[in-house]
Amino acid sequence: MSTNVVIVGAGVLGLTTALILSKHENLSIVVVAKHMPGDYDIEYASPWAGANFFPVGKPGSNLQKFEKATWGELDRVCREIPEAGIHFQETVIYGRKKDAGTATGDWFGELVREDAWFKDVVPDFRVLGKSELPDDCDTGTTFTSVCLNTAVYLPWLLGQCVKNGVTIKRGILDHISDAPSHHPNGHASIIVNCTGLQASKLGGVEDQNVYPGRGQVVLVRNEPGVMITVSGTDDGGDEATYIMHRAVGGGTILGGCLQHGSWESQPDPNLAQRIMQRSIDLCPALAPKTGKVSELSIVRHGVGLRPMRKGGLRVEKEQIEGNTVIHNYGHAGYGYQSSYGSAWEVERLVLESLKGNGKVKSKL
Repeated sequence: MSTNVVIVGAGVLGLTTALILSKHENLSIVVVAKHMPGDYDIEYASPWAGANFFPVGKPGSNLQKFEKATWGELDRVCREIPEAGIHFQETVIYGRKKDAGTATGDWFGELVREDAWFKDVVPDFRVLGKSELPDDCDTGTTFTSVCLNTAVYLPWLLGQCVKNGVTIKRGILDHISDAPSHHPNGHASIIVNCTGLQASKLGGVEDQNVYPGRGQVVLVRNEPGVMITVSGTDDGGDEATYIMHRAVGGGTILGGCLQHGSWESQPDPNLAQRIMQRSIDLCPALAPKTGKVSELSIVRHGVGLRPMRKGGLRVEKEQIEGNTVIHNYGHAGYGYQSSYGSAWEVERLVLESLKGNGKVKSKL
C-alpha cells in the first residue's frame, strides 16, 4: 500500500525534493504548484536565478552543510548528464574590505575568505596573488564551479520526476491543510512545503520571518569566458556585480542587487545601466571592441525575488492541524546550490516519519 505525499511548490527545491523522494517505491508523490517551469512570474523565483554554486553558508550552519552535500551531485550531473543544462566555469571572486557591513558585503562574507571552508570541496581552488587583484580589491580566489541554465534545468528536473512516476498538477492553495485534497486519492500522510516566498502568506504557515530580497539582472548574448563577481560596489550597499555564463545557449546573466523587503517587480532602467557598465568594467571581454554598454546584445531585463528568511532556511517537521508537514523553504539566493542537500534532509525526515511501518523501500 502506497504512502501519499504532496509537495507544494515546483521551484528548484520542490522539484529536487520530488526527484529524491521518487526513488522510493511505495511513495505516491504529487507536486502541486501555482507556477511551473516555463512560467516567468515575480512570485516564482527559480527561473530568474543565475544559477550557480557560490557557497556562502557559515561553517556549521545548515546552509553550509546542504551546500557541501549538493556540490557532489551538481558535479556528477554536469559530467554525466549534459542535457540537464549545467557546465563547469572558471570562477573568480574578488573581495573589498570596505564592503564589510553592507548588504552585499554580508552576503559575500564567506565567499571572499582566503581560508574558505569550500576550498577542499570545489576543484582548482587558489588564492589570487596581489598582482592579480583589481586596485580596489584586497583579496581574491579562483576555483572551478558550475553554472546552470534554468530554462533547461528546471524542465529537466520536472521530466525526471515524471519519468519516476510523480504526478504534476497546477493548483493554488489558500491553506497548507488543503494540500492532501490535490492527491488523486484525496488524502496524504505527508505534506512537503516548498513554497518559497509564498510561505509568508500561505495559511497555516504564514512565516513572518520570510521576506523578499529583490534581485535585478540583465540577460545578454555576450560571452565573458569566466564567471566572476566582486563583494560590492561604490553605487550603493545593496548593489552587486556578478557575471554568470549559463550553459547550452542560456546567455550570460549580469547582476545585480540585494534589496531587502522590496516587492517591486519591474526593472529599474537606471539600475540596469549601472549593472551593465559595472559588468563591463569588471570583465572587459564582454565588450572588447568599445567597452561600452551599447556593445551588449540584450535578451531581456529581469527581476526575481529571493525568498529570504530571518534565521536562515527552514528544513524541519511540524504538525499543522493534524497534518505532518515538512518545511523546505527560506533558501534566499542559495536554492540551487543547496538543493540536493536540502532534499536529502527532507528525505530523512520523511523516512523518520514513516519509520517502522515497513512501507517505504528504495528503488534499485
